[in-house]
Amino acid sequence: MALMEGKTVTAKNRFGGKGEIYITHLLTQNEMLGQCGMFAKVTVPPGSSLGRHAHNGDSETYHILQGTAQYTDGDETYTVRAGDTTFCADGAFHGIENTGSEDLIFMALIIKTPA
Repeated sequence: MALMEGKTVTAKNRFGGKGEIYITHLLTQNEMLGQCGMFAKVTVPPGSSLGRHAHNGDSETYHILQGTAQYTDGDETYTVRAGDTTFCADGAFHGIENTGSEDLIFMALIIKTPA
């Protein structure tokens, strides 16, 4: 078993969102064997967001580890907290904004839709 070290990248105004977010990639594309687009820990500081965006050819799941946020699922927006899991299907839209006072931290998994 190998201990994985994640590479953290900073993304500013991701998908038209506000501020900076930090994405720690936990697996490389080679390690995901072409089945996943991303497996990462995402940190969103207070007031920052990932703008509303579509998934085409894949789906995305967020599992909230810390914080409180407004999650947009299509045309609906609702509050998510630590312990909540969201799912954005292939062909759907989503976005998330940290509305709390602490960092929002979640796991993000993008799975490619089989051809």
